[in-house]
Amino acid sequence: MSEYQYYEFQAVDRPLTREEMGTLRRYSSRATITPSRFVVEYHWGDFKGDAFAWMEEYFDAFLYFANWGTHELMLRLPKRLLNAETARRYCVSGVSSAMESGEHVILSFTSEDEGGDWLEEEDDGALASILPVRAEIAGGDLRALYLAWILAAQNEELDDDATEPPVPPGLGRLSAAQEAFCDFLRIDRDWIEAAAERSPPMSATPDEGELRAWVAALHDAEKTDLLVRVAQGHGNMVGTELVRRLRERSHTSADDLEPRTVAELWESAERRNEERRRAATERAARERARAEAERAAVRARYLDDLASVERQTWARVDELIATKQPQRYDEAVRLLVDLRDLAARDGRTEQALTRIEEIRARHEKKPSFLDRLAKVIPSPDIPLGEAPDPAQV
Repeated sequence: MSEYQYYEFQAVDRPLTREEMGTLRRYSSRATITPSRFVVEYHWGDFKGDAFAWMEEYFDAFLYFANWGTHELMLRLPKRLLNAETARRYCVSGVSSAMESGEHVILSFTSEDEGGDWLEEEDDGALASILPVRAEIAGGDLRALYLAWILAAQNEELDDDATEPPVPPGLGRLSAAQEAFCDFLRIDRDWIEAAAERSPPMSATPDEGELRAWVAALHDAEKTDLLVRVAQGHGNMVGTELVRRLRERSHTSADDLEPRTVAELWESAERRNEERRRAATERAARERARAEAERAAVRARYLDDLASVERQTWARVDELIATKQPQRYDEAVRLLVDLRDLAARDGRTEQALTRIEEIRARHEKKPSFLDRLAKVIPSPDIPLGEAPDPAQV
């Protein structure tokens, strides 16, 4: 397998200027560069830029993967939408971090799998499927940050007696972007389900009446500030901030419960994994039984049809053997198996085996046919599974 690396950056809050695009072009003549996106692939060589420095200066999201198993994701959010200390309660290990840079907080997530993988056919759009997580975090939905903490726990980067951070609501029903986030970072589903035991449902989105009442209660100076920011082109950010404030206002959590330790979550995840394996084994057994019953029914119908032409089929076997053609031998052997099974069903096994031995004797000079027959209907004088030596026939 050849080397493959994929780099993608996206600008969300503001587009790149022409000058900035020119600066980035100097790092790669092959990259796709637009006002909102920088994408480049490598089958040999390495990226010449500094991904973190680019996040500090130009971009709001970054995704990288290599076919030797490394997956990396970075998200940049304004400090007014994500408190760095809040982020650090969840990003506590080498697989995730929260770093302040100017007016932003940059979240970094890493997953390693020495087995490697190959995502080249799926690369375009990988970041797009995860990117809504950024807006969710900015809007006060901290599920992705808790999932990053789970990643550290499942990778054994935390002590067994370390306790979980505040459990956000909604872990039992992740968004599509959070599902993509989990898949990219290889976060274990059993751990997610174990964590979700303490996660209350997400609060319903306020209806228009509630929203109007809440906005009406804001101070005039605050309303003016919000409208000015919208007029300055920050409408998306203002909307996200309002969503976050509304979510905090109606926030429900499991904060009143004793935090679970990593060891407790390990035990719960292992129990779920065992239950999942047992359920899968039971499903497989039921499927095998169903398939076997279906095959048996088909076989029974076939034997019913064969019973009406049994005499002609015995004659057909002799005709096929007489051709001395290997393909015809195979067909003859299949028919003999069918005739034996039909006789066994009707309590005539001995009669059928006698006729088969007569056929074996009549064609003793045809070792190729005898070899084929012995593999499925051994001679009574030869142990089951041992074909006769054609030279001795």
